[in-house]
Amino acid sequence: MTPTAVPDVPAVQREVRLAARAEGQLTTRHFTLAEVPVPQPGPGQVLVRTRVMAVTAAMRTQMTGAPLPMPSFVPGQALWGSAVGEVVAAPGGGFAPGELVHHPYGWREFAVVDEGRLRRLAPDALPTPAAHLSQGATAWGALTRAVEVRPGDTVFVTGAAGGVGSLAGQLARRLGAGRVVGSTGSERKAARLRAELGYDDTIVRGAGPIDRQLRRAAPDGIDVLLDTVGGEQLTAALAAARPDARFALVGALATQLGGDGGAVAPVELDAGLIITRRVVLRGFGLHAHPDLPQEWTKEFGQGLRDGSLVFPHALLKGIEQAPRALCELTQGHHIGAVLVEL
Repeated sequence: MTPTAVPDVPAVQREVRLAARAEGQLTTRHFTLAEVPVPQPGPGQVLVRTRVMAVTAAMRTQMTGAPLPMPSFVPGQALWGSAVGEVVAAPGGGFAPGELVHHPYGWREFAVVDEGRLRRLAPDALPTPAAHLSQGATAWGALTRAVEVRPGDTVFVTGAAGGVGSLAGQLARRLGAGRVVGSTGSERKAARLRAELGYDDTIVRGAGPIDRQLRRAAPDGIDVLLDTVGGEQLTAALAAARPDARFALVGALATQLGGDGGAVAPVELDAGLIITRRVVLRGFGLHAHPDLPQEWTKEFGQGLRDGSLVFPHALLKGIEQAPRALCELTQGHHIGAVLVEL
């Protein structure tokens, strides 16, 4: 497909900056919207116009200044994150104007990006550019590589209404799971998980002890855990583990979306259960599998086109809505990915 022509570049653009470290509940007062000159690309760089950007729970933690394995956001400077855009100018010649690309500098209308940090996207690989910002690659990689879901497995997904979990239930079913159970924060979300997103049963936080609900939903125990939450849900999953159960840990929403947005997620686990039941616990991160996005895009595109997969997401319009999008994500307002169209 030939790259499309791009319109003229304005002199100024808008970007969202961190106004102050986030302590307590996140609000739009933690952000400012600034107008700045559109940057100019240098050798080996590309100017990209952002079309769609994602907001994620990890961004809440990056706003706190807590020690992290990735850089924290800096007060007075623009935030960043996963985005899809089109190339506007590429003086180095490695890209062509109009090409669709993935880049790591959302939260601004234009970004100058080193060529090595861009990933070219086939315009017909997925039905919409927004679908390239699903968190399905993490779910797919965790279920196929970290825990290797097998036919007949009972799978428990924590945070099942989030960007990872809303696809994980569908994928577990696609991989042959016999029973899929998910946890979420409200009965409204639980009903949709059961009706549309591959879950046989659900656990609702606040509707009773998690371990008791899990015993009801999976009376014979679980073979696989995909954990995005940690905390008491991880403890309950271990108590319900069958022999040789496999656990993939991909997130810590229990602390990331808490009042302080902390990064540390301590949890007490019974070492005796881990040993006697031979439970495998494995951390999983997409950054360690650079081939996964391409693999996932092929799987996702096929599933979206034949109707066997759906992409739950909320799409807010306008860069000025990005702060509200992240606040609403931390408050649990949405199901699936939370995206902003610029």
